[in-house]
Amino acid sequence: MMGLFSQAGSHIKRARGLSVDDRAPEDTEPDDTSILDENEGSVILSLISQLRVGMDLSKVTFPTFVLEPRSMLERITDFMSHPDLIFGAENCDDPEERFTRILQYYLAGWHIKPKGVKKPYNPVLGEFFRCRYDYPNGTQGFFVAEQVSHHPPISAFFYISPANRVCIVGELRPKSKFLGNSVSTTMEGENRITLMGVPDDGEYVVTMPNMYARGILFGKMVLELGDTCIVKNQKNRLFCDLEFKTKVTARLSDDCCLTLSQGFFSGTYNAIAGRVRRGNSDTGEVSGRWSHIMEFKSIKSGSKRVLFDAARDGQNIAPKYVPDIEQQEPYESRRLWKDLTQAIEERNMERATEAKSAVEDAQRELRRKREESGEKFVPRYFERHDGRWEPKLKIPRDDSSEAIDAVQTWIWPPKAESR
Repeated sequence: MMGLFSQAGSHIKRARGLSVDDRAPEDTEPDDTSILDENEGSVILSLISQLRVGMDLSKVTFPTFVLEPRSMLERITDFMSHPDLIFGAENCDDPEERFTRILQYYLAGWHIKPKGVKKPYNPVLGEFFRCRYDYPNGTQGFFVAEQVSHHPPISAFFYISPANRVCIVGELRPKSKFLGNSVSTTMEGENRITLMGVPDDGEYVVTMPNMYARGILFGKMVLELGDTCIVKNQKNRLFCDLEFKTKVTARLSDDCCLTLSQGFFSGTYNAIAGRVRRGNSDTGEVSGRWSHIMEFKSIKSGSKRVLFDAARDGQNIAPKYVPDIEQQEPYESRRLWKDLTQAIEERNMERATEAKSAVEDAQRELRRKREESGEKFVPRYFERHDGRWEPKLKIPRDDSSEAIDAVQTWIWPPKAESR
């Protein structure tokens, strides 16, 4: 195995003092790591032997045993799991309090993850996922996501709860690279959150941290979030630079030499740290672990408050309603990938590979026919405006029954045509 590492990572430089086995942090929990069996390890090693440090992985097919049984389009809904944290924010008179509520919403989505190191399915062009939320207070929320581009991969998404005066629009543009004993995924794109009851606030813009799957050559496989993301509201001059700390820092130079060094937080797993500022003045600090407890400390008063406690509140996830597969259209995520999902759940990796290949082969054939005919793909739910993906919907700004009906009819047309 070490011989293969020398082959696949011949350009890797190790910082002095870095553990050779790159083992998972000592405070890693069992559900955060994966240990491959002999057959799985052989498949991974065969795949990695064909890779080079810095190589773009967008066209590399990964084995099915590393897959989480759902599409990336559905995984985006993790950030809609704790709506109570953001509902009612419009009633806060203090702009800084509204900003803090946005921070809470954002940070609460990260604790939801599969056991071990898994990646969701890569959506195919034109795939979409849609669902409805029925909340305890009698209100509803609606969500739709669509794969609007394949090369480069772009997932656009839209969420709205008219009665709770919240609207979220965004896109994700993941880019993966092989880094030797790790795979990195740069999560470009942003969430744009609007509190419709406070139109003068404008948008709250949130970017994503990057993801690192460590230990793919040796040691335990572990998933980390890393690097800096930004939460900002330009209208009120409020900003938060939030750093997701990693155990290992990886830097890739122009000549594809990878230098590994110890992280900034003494190996603490899932740690975050950030500073909130208004204009040029710091107003607070964010700290903790995104998988456990995160806190906000006011610089002015010194008081602390819990932003999110995953152990206490993590189970209070808003359930989503998704129609049965038989009622879905061919390109809806759960129907499109149903054979792959079933095979993974049954741990039948041979059948899973066949099911995954069937979807991908059909997509390649469809792309070939488009190219031959000169047909251009047109997304169903989204369109580009000034470089941003926006829903093809005049977003209602009120909470009337007509507004709710307009959203539902747009997402679920009465006579939706099969694609």
